[in-house]
Order: sequence, then structure tokens, then C-alpha cells
Amino acid sequence: MRAAPGQRFQFAIDRGGTFTDVFARCPGGRVRVLKLLSEDPAAYRDAPTEGIRRLLQQECGGPFPREQPLDTSRIEWIRMGTTVATNALLERKGERLALLITRGFRDLLDIGTQARPKIFDLAVSMPEVLYEEVVEVDERVVLYQEGCQLFADSQPVTGVTGDSLVVQRPVDLEALRGPLKELLAKGIHSIAVVLLHSYAWPDHEQQVGALARELGFRQVSLSSEVMPMVRAVPRGYTACADAYLTPCIGRYLEGFRAGFASQLQGVPVLFMRSDGGLTPMEAFSGSRAILSGPAGGVVGYAVTTYRQEAGQPVIGFDMGGTSTDVSRYAGEYEHVFEATTAGISIQAPQLDINTVAAGGGSQLFFRSGLFVVGPESAGAHPGPTCYRKGGPLTVTDANLCLGRLLPEYFPCIFGPNEDQPLSRDSALQAFRELTASINAYLGPRSALGMEEVAMGFIRVANEAMCRPIRALTQARGHDTSRHILACFGGAGGQHACAIARTLGMSKVFIHKYSGILSAYGLALADVVHEAQEPCALAYAPEAYARLDERVAALEEECIRALEAQGFPRAQISTEAFLHLRYERTDCALMCSAKGYPATPTSCRTGDFGASFAVRYLQEFGFTIPSRAVLVDDIRVRGTATTGLGQEEPVAASKAAARVEKVTSCYFEGGYWETSVYLLEELSWGHCIPGPSILIDPNSTILVEPGCTAAVTRLGDICITVGSGAVPPIGPQRDPIQLSIFSHRFMSIAEQMGRILQRTAISTNIKERLDFSCALFGPDGGLVSNAPHIPVHLGAMQETVQFQIQALGSGLHEGDVILSNHPCAGGSHLPDLTVITPVFWPGEPRPVFFVASRGHHADIGGITPGSMPPHSHSLQEEGAVFISFKLVKDGVFQEEEVTKALRAPGQIPGSSGTRSLHDNLSDLRAQVAANQKGIQLVNELIGHYGLEVVQAYMAHIQANAEVAVQEMLRDFAKRRGEPGRPLLVEAEDFMDDGSPLRLKVAVDPQEGKAVFDFSGSGHEVHGNCNAPRAITLSALIYCLRCMVGQDIPLNQGCLAPVRAVIPKGSILDPSLDAAVVGGNVLTSQRVVDVIFRAFGACAASQGCMNNVTFGNERVSYYETVAGGAGAGPSWHGRSGVHTHMTNTRITDPEILEKRYPVILQCFEVARGTGGAGQFRGGSGVRRELQFRAPMVLSVLSERRAFRPYGLQGGESGSPGLNLLIRRDGRTLNLGGKTSVAVFPGDTFRLQTPGGGGFGPPIEPAPAPAEMGQGVPLRGRPFAERGSVCDYRLAQETA
Repeated sequence: MRAAPGQRFQFAIDRGGTFTDVFARCPGGRVRVLKLLSEDPAAYRDAPTEGIRRLLQQECGGPFPREQPLDTSRIEWIRMGTTVATNALLERKGERLALLITRGFRDLLDIGTQARPKIFDLAVSMPEVLYEEVVEVDERVVLYQEGCQLFADSQPVTGVTGDSLVVQRPVDLEALRGPLKELLAKGIHSIAVVLLHSYAWPDHEQQVGALARELGFRQVSLSSEVMPMVRAVPRGYTACADAYLTPCIGRYLEGFRAGFASQLQGVPVLFMRSDGGLTPMEAFSGSRAILSGPAGGVVGYAVTTYRQEAGQPVIGFDMGGTSTDVSRYAGEYEHVFEATTAGISIQAPQLDINTVAAGGGSQLFFRSGLFVVGPESAGAHPGPTCYRKGGPLTVTDANLCLGRLLPEYFPCIFGPNEDQPLSRDSALQAFRELTASINAYLGPRSALGMEEVAMGFIRVANEAMCRPIRALTQARGHDTSRHILACFGGAGGQHACAIARTLGMSKVFIHKYSGILSAYGLALADVVHEAQEPCALAYAPEAYARLDERVAALEEECIRALEAQGFPRAQISTEAFLHLRYERTDCALMCSAKGYPATPTSCRTGDFGASFAVRYLQEFGFTIPSRAVLVDDIRVRGTATTGLGQEEPVAASKAAARVEKVTSCYFEGGYWETSVYLLEELSWGHCIPGPSILIDPNSTILVEPGCTAAVTRLGDICITVGSGAVPPIGPQRDPIQLSIFSHRFMSIAEQMGRILQRTAISTNIKERLDFSCALFGPDGGLVSNAPHIPVHLGAMQETVQFQIQALGSGLHEGDVILSNHPCAGGSHLPDLTVITPVFWPGEPRPVFFVASRGHHADIGGITPGSMPPHSHSLQEEGAVFISFKLVKDGVFQEEEVTKALRAPGQIPGSSGTRSLHDNLSDLRAQVAANQKGIQLVNELIGHYGLEVVQAYMAHIQANAEVAVQEMLRDFAKRRGEPGRPLLVEAEDFMDDGSPLRLKVAVDPQEGKAVFDFSGSGHEVHGNCNAPRAITLSALIYCLRCMVGQDIPLNQGCLAPVRAVIPKGSILDPSLDAAVVGGNVLTSQRVVDVIFRAFGACAASQGCMNNVTFGNERVSYYETVAGGAGAGPSWHGRSGVHTHMTNTRITDPEILEKRYPVILQCFEVARGTGGAGQFRGGSGVRRELQFRAPMVLSVLSERRAFRPYGLQGGESGSPGLNLLIRRDGRTLNLGGKTSVAVFPGDTFRLQTPGGGGFGPPIEPAPAPAEMGQGVPLRGRPFAERGSVCDYRLAQETA
């Protein structure tokens, strides 16, 4: 017999990777919390069940035997968050899975965006795909286009979005039956079905799904059901994740139910989804479970901290063992609708939780004079050094050595037998050894004490955690200092005061359940049901009735689903969203009409147009009133309010807080006597001055000197953060400050980039993120350049230094310079560089420079897009700027720059810019980005002083120099004779026969090298001439790759190197030479030559495969992936961009939606990589069928000379450009051409493969075309969130 509701237990459980946290409200309102290991097979089968059993036994008094199912009569409800799905994804331990996809696209998800995740990783380490088999489905649906003659006999059909479509090829179910049976015979019972345009026409997927279920597949995930949104690649990833993870969740739930009597029938069991809402156990699916665990913590601090602090915005700071989660709440949950976890993009609503590689277990390193924290983690096993299992030094060890963690308050669960306390002695010994090695590097005059070293690592870790917080606030227009820091998680309390102080925050809030806040958040959360469908309507009066109709239908669906769970209608609320974007843009915003009531000129549901305009202005700084607004999706979120009510206040204090003990704790400047308090003994009204340590069983809170902790009415801790004593910092090199300044300088470049992206208007800059921002010293030397686009690396330095020499004293405050000419350090003309000097009071000359370089879609010239394949002079490629003052005395020179942008139109056969409005808007955005850089530089100087900031600029550059010197010495040691100079050389050829020759003379004593390109070919009549800056960019890219570790990217990288580049050659052409191909083609060949000389790896595809097509109505440009070269220990990756480019490719569905083409095929061209002990990656095959008359332009290389192999490895296959006319004729277009194409013509592009490394092995191993390269195995750290996705997007511009 079930107990009455008030007499039953309520359980909220967060099952994490290491620990499971249990929050229980017992009959009568008493609260119990419990923490236990998530995995302890010797003691129990399932941690959440065990947690419930222990609490029931303790509270009820009677026995609850472990071997018997638990009686549920005393349980009112259970709520859970779990990392089961996340761990299965990270470790690739999900269900065996097959992918069913439209024929011609078997490798679509393996190629993905075609970008590599780490631009300096020659092995191209990438996560493995989730599926092990692929079945191609004979079917094809294309969008109907007015005037297209290809399907004149076909009757259009109307899709669920309102789009008209043509069923080009019905699904052939009989042909599919055999392959599906073969999958079952192989033991595969889970499939993901991804057919092109199924978001609009789900009929084919539904037919395939019905057949699969009929044949006996247990899990069938249709992409049109899992997440019906346009874009095949992320929708496909989401369907695969669902099919891969949902069976794992099902098995876990089955096991969980088995631990209870009657399989938990009659007990509401709810699971937390990634979006922060609870859902019934039966509806919990893999694609919505990725953030199930962390989401509870966000709900926890949002409901507690935000409510108690009168609506002040909050930053959530959840520091665990491996990583730290950072998020923001300002009255509404901040969601993202596509995010990447473990290399898989998931299209589903998710809380914007940003995970960074800095946790208690993050490892500590000293590299080339720099203190480095993470991203490697010690994990739970072996754990930090102090865990007594031989683990590495970590952040936890540093806190222990400094007295901030007290071993006597930790359980004895460490050591091989898990029965010993934390070992402070082990950590101290390891730090003594590390300190000795650091001091050997620094020398006796700069020696550091052991505590200074440990404290240094803490400060570097804190700075690493501050960067994403700045990105979530400052970079989005919010003032960081106006936020409260809500701290939770086991390790966060030791760092909260320092991080808040660094960010200018005045308050830290630590909930009384901070150690288990994710579990407590589950108890506070609401039950949510969401309904979403795609749409293809314009947000305009003629569509309002249809939109209102669909919103009403989705609202009713949500209400019915929640009522079916037992919630009365009065407890249910709904909120409607439209996913809106401006026409011809990709930046869609999910907009609610909440706060925007309906008007006579809006939907009845609300004024979504006004909501969108306000959001867009806030996000990007402008609106585009003249442009139509499109609706991509309609979404309704239904919420049933539930969970715990208001917390009960705690008793007021009646006496002073009792000091448990006094310990010695190290802070800046030395040891302080520090009082220790037990949290359980503190009451409302107690104020604890710092330094002090507050301890409870689940967390340790450090109250630093100058801070004061107060116990609130509800028993939480609120810390007022004082400014603290700022230790004096001089210009002398301090390795700790060096690491901190490295973060700060890089943060300036990153925040400049965020401002540029927010305020730009063009697709190239705003959405493709084809830009770079950088900081330079007074001599124009590069200080920091966020590693975005390889071909921009180091090139801007030449531009800034040219302006210093050209303008000298003519540079004044309020001036901004515009330049793009190759003689002034330009790469190619569409890359416009905007440079602003930074002045400081009392200094006559600039003390720094800031600059931003952005790719403008058109600046005039003989072809649209300003990238003509047959240009012979610079003037044919567009507008030219050498030292143009874009801003004079603070005034933007619009008239003059407009005249200059239109000037190419005076040349016969050429045109002025075709995108003047976008040019001017983007140039203003670049000026604004520079202004942000100036503000941040001035703040840094204001805090530290000009002498110190400039000194550390030089120190940072010297640090990069040391790293390159060490690499050169190591290379000379491996390849040369001891003590003697080393000479290596290499040559390669452009397809026209022009040689690129390189001799590298390495001095092993000095760690210096001369890169001599003498003997390279003459300047060419075409456009493959590469400006000098391009060669230097290629050089800095190669050096950074070969260093093999993160180093600051600055002038120091080139300091040990002298480049000899003959004037008048293809690598330093005359002033009037055409250069557009040099930027995108010759740059790749320069890289190949350098790596050949060093023997670093075989040649990659050596090309960017530039394809442009268009007519008077549309214009499109793409670069296409190929094969990566193999190396000494890795196979080359197939279908990926390499070296000097990393651009993403347009999703097939977007391509066909916006342009008059049909993508017939996009797959790996198997066997095109060079054979070898390690095989080169294969290129891709891509076929475009044209639906309208257009001009096709191709600019490509490696069509004659094949990508070389190394050490006996064979060369990769060359590329091939074919045009197949509608009448069947096939034409070889060669590497560079422009040609008229007509409806029915097909362009077939086959990109080059990479070279092999080492002699082929007999018998040759079967090429693993999918997942070649180095897969990420084991359980890697999974950085995630909008900040990470933005950085990845910019590195894959």
C-alpha cells in the first residue's frame, strides 16, 4: 500500500562520471544528501539505486536488502540526470550502428564540414564516426525551381515546410531489403536514416523506417523525426547520435527499473534533458541526453542565486576534476540549437554550457619557459600525485601544497588499496623536483620558491578559466563585473574568490548544496515537452495566419503530452518561438514573442518581428530593415511547473562562529594564518573574514584575504570580494606573469574578432568568419594572433611594418589605415587590412598597433568575386590600397573610399565593386574591432603600466623564439652530424612547370636557420604569383606545426629564421603581378616544399580547389577538400582541408536551396591516396549538375604534378576537372578555366590524394578510407559550448 503524498520520499539524483549525488526530501520535509561512487561493482550494481536504498534504510529503520528489488510504496518521485549518453559518445561505446543515406553521399558525414579540428595537427586527429556500415538508398528528392527545364515532365509536390519539391527518383524498397537483412546478419540492430531534403519531404524516410522495423531492427532513428531541420550534415549527425545512444540509455533504464519492485510502475520517473527540462523516462532519447548531467547545475544556480540576488545576472562556475563548465543566466536559459560534443554536431536545443580544459585534475607543465595548465588531465585513475597512484602533478596538488586543501577532512579512499589519506608529502616532493627543473632553466638570479611555482600554476589555471567567461560576457556586449559568480562543483570553491577578483566581480554565491547542486537543480526543474517543425515561409502579413495556425497546433500537442503525464491544464504554460533570419544570411535566431504582444501588423501569437529586430541589434549591433525575414522553424516549449517549493530559512546565529582550527595557507606574498570553519556549524548572520577555509563533506571554500563570507537567511554562502593587494610587477621576466600575459594578449585578439563578427554584415565575415585580428608592438612585430586562418598567420606583420616605414611621423591619433597591396604585405586583394595605431598619453609615437584583416566578397575586377582564374595583372583583380587613410582625425572617409572601390570600373572589361554597401559596412566593423582592441590594450596598460606591458610583449616574443630554436636544434640533432651545420633541400613544381626550390641551413649551436628560396621560378604571366607575405605565412605555419605544442603565435616564431626570397620570382613578384592564385594555390606548394625538406610528412593535396559559378542573379564560391599526406606514424586523412586553408563547405541542402544546382555526388574517391607503410588520404569526388545557364570558373593545382610520397611512399593521384555536357560529351577543363555551362551539364571534380609515407607493405593493408588519420580514442577531454564552437568555426572559416 502506497503512503500518502506527504509521507513519501522525493529523490533527485545526478549520476556523474566519477560520483553520483543524491538529494532527498524525506517525509516531513527533512533533507538528506549523499555522495557515492558511480562505479563500485564489488559493492553494488547501480549507484542511483544504491543511493535510494541507503537513504530509505537509514530513514525508515528497517532493512532494505541489496539483493532484493526496492519497495516503491514510500517513493513519491525520482528525477535523474546522467552522463551515460555523454560517456558512451566520448568513449565510442554506443550501439553498433549502420547509416542509410541517399546514394552518392555515403561519405557525407565522414567528410562533414571538410575542416580539420586543429589547424596545426599534421596527423589530422579526428573523432571516429559513430556508424560501422553504410547502405546507400536509391532515391532522390530535389527542390522545385521556377524555370528549371530539367524536370519539365515531373509534377511538383508540396512538402511539410510549404516548399515545392520534385521526386526525381522514388525510394526503391525492394533493392534495400537485401542490404538490410545483411546488416541484421552482422548483428547490427540499430540504424540512422538520413535522406536529402527529408526535413521537407519525410515520406521516403518513413517508408525506409517502416521496412526496417518490419525486418526486425530494434532502433530506427529517422532524421526527419529526430530533428526536422534543414542541413543534412548536422541533422545526420543528430540522427546517428540518437540511434547510437538511445539503446544505451534504454539498457541503463531497463537495469535501473529492475532494481525496484513492479519495475517502478506508478512512480513518476523523470530524466533531465540537455535543454534544462525534465521528460518522462520513456521519452528520454540519446540526442537529447548529452548535457543531462550539467543541465541540472544550471537550473540549480538559476533558480537559487538569480532569485535570491534580485535578478542580477549570474555566471555559473562548475569546476570539476577534468574540466570546468561555465554558463550564464539573466532571467532566461541561454540555449544553443546546434553544438558539437566529441566531434559530433547535435541539432537539438541545449543549454549553452561551455566546457574548458581546466579542472582539479588538469596537469601542470613547464614548456619553453612558460607555465602551462592542461588540457591533459590525470583523470580519476591514476589521479593527481597526491592520490598515491603515481599520477602527474595537477591543480589539486598545487592547492594541497599551498595549504588550501586539508587532507584530514578528506576520506581515506586513496592509494592502491583505496584506504589511505591524501598525500601532501608526495605532492610536495613532486613540486620540489619541478621547481628545481624550472630554476635550472631560469638561472639563479630568477629562481623561484616551491610555493611561488605552485601559486603560479594556480594563477595560470585561473586565467584559463577567465577567458570563456569574458567570451560569454564582454564579447557579447555584457559587463562582466556586473555579474555574480555562482560557484559549485567540488573544486570551484578554492578558486572562486581569485577568479571573481580577476574579472572585477564583487560577489560570489555558493549554495549550501553547491557540492551536489546538479542533483538539487533536478529537484527544482520543470517538466518540459517541446514540439518543432521546419518552415519555409517569409515572416510577412500573408504568412501570419499560417504561422498562427501551426503555432496553435504545436501548443496543443505540448499541452496534450503534459496532460497525459498527469499535469492539470492550469499548471501548464507554453512559449512559442520562430527561428528567424534575414534573407541571404545564415545567422538564424530562435525568437520568442514573450514581452512583445501582438499588434495589428503581427502574428496573433505575438510580435516576433519586433523580438527578432531587438535580438539582432543586441547580438550584432545593427539591423537590415530593407531585407526580408525568413522563418526556418516553428517551435513551442510546453512547461509544467513542478518541483520543490521555497526553501526554509535557517536559524539565526546566537554566538560567534567557532574556529575548528588555524592552519597556515599560502597566498600572494607568503603564508597567512588561516582559520578553518565547518559549514555545518555556521548559521544565518555569521560573517567570516578572509583568509579562512570553510569545509563541508563535499567541498572546500577558500575565502581569500580581503574577502568576507556571510551566511544568508537560507544557509548559503555569499562572499563579498575585495580588491585585494596587487603585488608589484616589474618589467623583469617572470615565467608566471609570462603565462598570464600570454592569455591576456590572446584574449585581446579574440575579443576583437568577436566584435568584428558581431558588427560585420557580409556573409564572408559574419558567417564564414573569414577574418583575423591581431595585436602588434611599436615596431610592428606580431604580439598575438588568434590561430584562425593559416594563410593570414604572420602576414599582417608585414603590412603593419610597411605602414610604419611608409608613414612614419604621419601617423596620428584618430587615423586608421587601409591596405591590401602585395607590396605592402597583402595576401590577395579581397583581403582588406585595417590598421589602427594605439597611442598613450605622453608618448609621441604609437605604443602598439591593432589590425584586422577580412575577406571581402567583391572589390571589383574582371569577374564577380574578385578571384578571376585568368587574371594577368593586379588591376584586373580589383581595387588596390597601399597606405589609404580610411579614418582621418576620427572621421570615416566614406566618399574617398567609395571612389577607390569603384575605380576598377575605369579599366576596360573590369568593374568596380559589386558589393559597395557590404564593403563599407564591413570596413566600419573592422574599425570598431580595432577600437575594441585599443580599449583592451589601454585597460592592460592602465593596470600594469606601459613599461611592464611592453616588456612582457617582448618576453612573449622571446618565448616563441625559444620554442622554434629548440625545434631546430632537435631537427639538426636527428638529421645531422653532432656540432656541424645541417643543410637540407627540396623542390616541387607548379603545374605550369615553375619550380619552387628551398635550401635550409640549420645552425645547431644557435638554433637558427636560413630558408633560401633562390632558384625558384620567375614571376608568371598568370596569377599564381605569391606575395612575399604569403611565403612568410606558410613558413610560420610550418614552424608552428613542427614545434608540436601550443606556443604564442607572434614575431618570435620567425626570429631564429632568415628567409631569402629572390625578387622578381614567383614568390616575390613585381608590383603589378596578378596574385589571386598565389594566395590559394602557391601557398600550399610552399608548405609542401618546406615539409619535404624537413621530412615532416608527405605532400597533401597541395590545392584548395577553388570553384566559382554564377550568372547575373547568383554567385557562389567554394573550396573543396582532398587527401592529407601520411606521416611517420599516421595514415593521411581522406576528404579534409589541409595546411593553408580550412574552410567549411556549404551543406548540400543549403546549396540546392539557394543556387540553381543539384549536388549529385559528394564522396571519398577511394584509392587516390598514395600507397605506403602509412597510406595517403584520398581525395573526394564532387558532382554538380547545373539547372540554369551560368559561368563556371575553376582555379586549381596538382592536375599535372602529383602530391609526393616520402621515404619510399608513393605519390597521391592528381586532381581532375571534367565537364560532362548534357549530350554526353566529356571535356577535361584543365586546372584553370572559365566556361559557360547550361542546364543539364555536370561538373565532376576529383581532388588530389595525399602522398604515402614509407615503402608499401606486402600484402598491402586495406585502406581505411573512412576515419583515416589518427582517431581520438579512449576518453578524451570534450571541450564544448558556444565559445568553443565559435573558435572552431573561426579556425574553419
